[in-house]
Amino acid sequence: MSKTEENLQEAFAGESQANRKYLAFAAKADAEGFKQVAKLFRAAAEAETIHAHNHLRELKGIKSTKDNLEEAIGGETHEFKSMYPAMIDEARAAGNNGAVRTFQYANDVEKVHADLYQKALDNLGKNEDVDYWVCKVCGNTVEGAEPPDECTICKAKKMAFYKVG
Repeated sequence: MSKTEENLQEAFAGESQANRKYLAFAAKADAEGFKQVAKLFRAAAEAETIHAHNHLRELKGIKSTKDNLEEAIGGETHEFKSMYPAMIDEARAAGNNGAVRTFQYANDVEKVHADLYQKALDNLGKNEDVDYWVCKVCGNTVEGAEPPDECTICKAKKMAFYKVG
């Protein structure tokens, strides 16, 4: 891999993280009543997304939908089989229960994501229109006309889910 490709990957990761961080900052600014600052953070987050997409495109990281689904399945599978279990063990050994909980939520949901991606791949071209719901506590992602009464991952109630379209 060339130095430029390494730089593009580093820039993609940095811009992606900045987007998520700025959205979190915007939510905090909204909660504190700083609406203008929240708008600024959201605008900057959008710009960071454009930068990240440009870098990924230059890396030739966006392929066919079939290829993208296969890559997503591989990434999610790596996370729930290797990455998060090791992180959970390390956090548990360090006595950091908050980190254990957030890693465990992510680990459990990555399996759900891999399964949903596999279902989409298996049905590519004949997918029916379904709604997706995300739990705002743990990120659990479910499909259906309505969210479940209780999250299977974190036990949050139905009202914790929001529809993504």
